[in-house]
Amino acid sequence: MTWSEYHESTKHSLESLRRTPPSLDWANMPDPFRHYEGVPVLDLPADPPSPDVSALAVLNGFSGSAPAGDGPAFLSQLLFYSAAISASKRVPSTGQRYALRVNPSSGNLHPTEFHFVTRGLKKWPAGLYHYRPSSHMAEQRGVGDFNLNPGGSDSSAPVTFVLTSIAWREAWKYRDRAYRYCLHDMGHAWQALALAAQAIGCDTFAFGHFSENEASQSCGLPQDEWPMLIVELRGRSIPVCDEQACPPVSYGGHANQISTETIVYPAIEEIHMATKLNRNAQECNSAPEPPPKSSGEIKLPLTASSQTPFGEIVRRRRSALDFQGGTRSISLTQLSAMLSVASRPFSSDFAAARLIQLYLYAHRVEGLQPGVYRVWPDRSELEQIRSGDQRVAAAGLSLGQDLAGNACVALSMIGDLYRAVRAYGDRGYRYVHFEAGAIGHRLYVAAEAFGLAATGIGAFYDEEVHRYLNLTPKQGQVVYHFAIGYAVPDSRLSA
Repeated sequence: MTWSEYHESTKHSLESLRRTPPSLDWANMPDPFRHYEGVPVLDLPADPPSPDVSALAVLNGFSGSAPAGDGPAFLSQLLFYSAAISASKRVPSTGQRYALRVNPSSGNLHPTEFHFVTRGLKKWPAGLYHYRPSSHMAEQRGVGDFNLNPGGSDSSAPVTFVLTSIAWREAWKYRDRAYRYCLHDMGHAWQALALAAQAIGCDTFAFGHFSENEASQSCGLPQDEWPMLIVELRGRSIPVCDEQACPPVSYGGHANQISTETIVYPAIEEIHMATKLNRNAQECNSAPEPPPKSSGEIKLPLTASSQTPFGEIVRRRRSALDFQGGTRSISLTQLSAMLSVASRPFSSDFAAARLIQLYLYAHRVEGLQPGVYRVWPDRSELEQIRSGDQRVAAAGLSLGQDLAGNACVALSMIGDLYRAVRAYGDRGYRYVHFEAGAIGHRLYVAAEAFGLAATGIGAFYDEEVHRYLNLTPKQGQVVYHFAIGYAVPDSRLSA
């Protein structure tokens, strides 16, 4: 199966939804938490200090300054504000509670796992670890010098993360289309980690082009975990010492079984293989050609500001289940700020040129007429594509989900899949979705900074979106929807 065959076969339509009516085997629901049993577990200090740099400052490229005294304190702060449990919800019918996390996930199913390698951290043994968010602890899966060789050369970074995906967690609910959601979630997790690192004074660089077989072997990953991104952290705020790491010694550990039965979806296995690099992975091909440039007739104003601290924002971020309709609106300066941070460059080996084009469904924005607009970030301008009330259309295109019409604004993220594949081969299919998820995460944080809420929408009628926006496949295909507005309060939520 090629990437285009997979993408075509997983498009939503009225016919496809009739063929596969929703049904969930609740008794076989995957465990949202992976544990490695039979390995030492190291405590991370509770209640790490909150980064006080503002969320908007971080989103606009400014670094915070929160030096930790030692390795445990540094790792605790980093993970508490990027991957930890942040709240819980109670199911009214049963009284049971389930966890929410700092990094968002489709259906709150969390396919992404955080592994990391350390070297030279103060009071922290060099080695390989897996983060256990259920207890905010680190499972020590090996000691010594584990060199992951991202980018094809020896790494001297004091901390390197390997973000993996367990596709079955999403496939349990979303079936063949689940691979798309795993890639979105990877983009969200990447930016959650990158922004948290920046807020405490670190730089990050993400590698998408690496040999997965070698990474899996180095990390001793089980067959159901697939490495997707390697993220290096560097910076003066990382507490390092001059210790020399010893050769690697793996403890291994036994990964818990997340379901009684794991159902294999051949389409997911095939698209993963189609986008995989072999052991002799080459360097990335030449960077993709620049996206088309144009301009719109509406110039966006200077951006609104917010001083709300980053730590406060990311710990309170939630995915809205619906939005308040009515007349309450957002300002054009707030929208300008959110679009600005969404268009900032990413630090990775696959982000030389942007692969996502944003289309905006404006419902209630002060100073902007309702309509559909194409966003031209280089000039901070909007080009009107359609005029008039878009609430019914936005909801209908998003599989009839009212939240896309009740929001103040909704967005279609259009991925230039052909341009990505020309530059990166079939691997480019992943990169388009990573970028969409990363943009979504930045929008989440920016919306919260203005007292708003947001939600990612992975379900939409693909071809209907293309027709509505008058797009041909060569001009781009929809890969993600998003909505921002005033959330309807959720009484099930508790901190």
